[in-house]
Amino acid sequence: MIQAFGLTSNARKEHPPAVDDVSFEARAGSVTALLGAPGAGKTTALRLMLELQQGRGITYFRGRPLHRIAHPSREVGVLLGDVPGHPARSVRGHLRMLCAAAGVPARRADEVLEVVGLVSLRDERLGSLARGMDRRLGLACALLSDPHTLVLDEPADELSARESRWLYGMLHAHAAQGGTVLFTTAEPKEAARSADRVVTLEQGRLVADQEAGDFARTRLRPRVAVRTPHAARLAALLTKEARTAHRSVEVVREEGNRLSVYGSTCADVGETAFRHDILVHQLADEIGDMGPGAGTSPRCEPESSDEPRVPAPSSPTVTASPLTDVPFAEQPSPPITPALPASESSTAEEPDPVAQAHPPYEEQAAAVSPLRDTAVDPVAQPTTASSPATPGPRAPSPARSRLVPLIDPDETTGTLPPARAPRPSRAATLDALSPLPPPISVRSAPSPLRPLRYELRRATGIGTGFLTGAAVLVVSALIALLSARIGHTPQSRLLAAWPRELPLPPAALGAGLLGAFAFGDEFRHPALAADRGTVPRRMGLLLAKLLVSAATALLLGFLTVGCDAEVLYLVYGRELAQVPADWLSTSASWTGLVVGCAWAGVLAAGVFRSTTAGLAAVVAVPILVVPLVHKALEGPAVRAAAGFPLRMRKVFLLQWPFGGERYLSAAARVIVQPVGGALTLSLTALLCAYLLTTLRSRVR
Repeated sequence: MIQAFGLTSNARKEHPPAVDDVSFEARAGSVTALLGAPGAGKTTALRLMLELQQGRGITYFRGRPLHRIAHPSREVGVLLGDVPGHPARSVRGHLRMLCAAAGVPARRADEVLEVVGLVSLRDERLGSLARGMDRRLGLACALLSDPHTLVLDEPADELSARESRWLYGMLHAHAAQGGTVLFTTAEPKEAARSADRVVTLEQGRLVADQEAGDFARTRLRPRVAVRTPHAARLAALLTKEARTAHRSVEVVREEGNRLSVYGSTCADVGETAFRHDILVHQLADEIGDMGPGAGTSPRCEPESSDEPRVPAPSSPTVTASPLTDVPFAEQPSPPITPALPASESSTAEEPDPVAQAHPPYEEQAAAVSPLRDTAVDPVAQPTTASSPATPGPRAPSPARSRLVPLIDPDETTGTLPPARAPRPSRAATLDALSPLPPPISVRSAPSPLRPLRYELRRATGIGTGFLTGAAVLVVSALIALLSARIGHTPQSRLLAAWPRELPLPPAALGAGLLGAFAFGDEFRHPALAADRGTVPRRMGLLLAKLLVSAATALLLGFLTVGCDAEVLYLVYGRELAQVPADWLSTSASWTGLVVGCAWAGVLAAGVFRSTTAGLAAVVAVPILVVPLVHKALEGPAVRAAAGFPLRMRKVFLLQWPFGGERYLSAAARVIVQPVGGALTLSLTALLCAYLLTTLRSRVR
């Protein structure tokens, strides 16, 4: 069950808020449609409910706001817009990656593929999917964690009639299993046909909350659609004949050459056109939309402040909201009928099984929202013939309106039955409560529950990494051959394909590029936070990316050295393929270089949110930072770090195992080198910048 109270977006400059004091309820076991024209505030209302946008109000999903749920994806499945996956990733690979993020077994991907009918397309790339298949994939992503509630924004947009029927059939199947479904649409006929309940928004305000049958009777109306080049003449003839025959016929002139005829039939309109020799291009029965305010009761002002306002009689199926025109803290409360005696219990409503399965709103939200102390029971009591008239600008349907208006305790003293009288301790604090709904803080994006598994599937799910590695091996082998042919290149640099003319070897550049892809692809195709368009800045995800990029850089670096040595041996013989005498320190320097470049790419892409920026940060190390380090270290040194390993051993009071002094000395020599020092300095600055942006986003 979804309960939304007082959803209000923040106004921008002189414009009114996109959503203003919207309250409604979506019941478990049913499909609810949020209807409104483009710009009515449907998407904004969903983002406020999901705590993706700042504003005011509160939304409960089975009695708890979203920020109080440990794993929101297991409670609410969301589909906002298209699926933002990498276009080169397969359908099955994308779902397996999201399985790791949601903490569910990988076999769940195959299960949802079978449910949505994409088993035959599981190896297709996301970029090649048609619109209908993309909608199916989005529904599969929403169902991946087996949530109780589904929230979808325009799920049938641009779908064919067949795909729309399939989609809404899936939503009704989910609701039949006890789930809650809420979707938005701009088509009234689609809402009446596909939903069990329709909530209508107009210009950001709630205007009606009705059952689908009531909505169809009050807003949708059969009509005859006519298209003719003589629309004005035909309209005049139809109006004249209806007046002569004393029939109620309404003719509405639409744009172009179209007419909408209400209260008549295709046969009558066709006969009239035939008798008067009027050419007709189209003649068809349709269901016309009467507009958002159709069937709404006109408002009557009260004669005095003590008398309640009584709406004019209207169709009993219209359930316009009393919250739309009254301030949040001054809304009138509906009458509460006393409990029926035992002899009249047969006229009472049957108990709601959903209400029995879930505790009432008052019991669930006592420690969450200040609305709890002033909210009326959301399930309206059935009214009887002796009950007083309902005050307010519009009269809601007695048994169908699920809105929860707030009441003033001073005006309702003595009107509540004994079982619902407020306790003295709470009544004393009601005046201190804010008349506005609580503010909505943007919920931070969740981190993957299994970040290392997620990062491995992300990196291996597309061919970019493999193509980059192959290109690095080919370029490195060619540079090594050219350097050996020209000469003047030391043996260690020859195996790494790093002549003095290049700022970095190809393996280091490739490692930096792969590291930049780790975060750059996340920001370009934000699969982790599809509803936000961003990437969660969490330490677990960062550590997983650093670990995977380091392993990838080491593999690429040693493959490059091996391929270069093999190519040099095949072309020039064994002389150029020999292992250098100082292989230990050289290996340590090589490892530090490729891993440091990979980490610099990861951190820079995470800070600047771009793959290009990550690669630029890697290239900037030898071009900009190394000259600065050279200038800082040039000149004679007054002090030397001789005996550093021995003093470290004395400080830690332990014996380094397996000759650890040699490794420590090699690491120290790498750091004191210009490139090593520059890379260390760059990594430290980038890590501090990443942590600063992370803390800044959390403070916001």
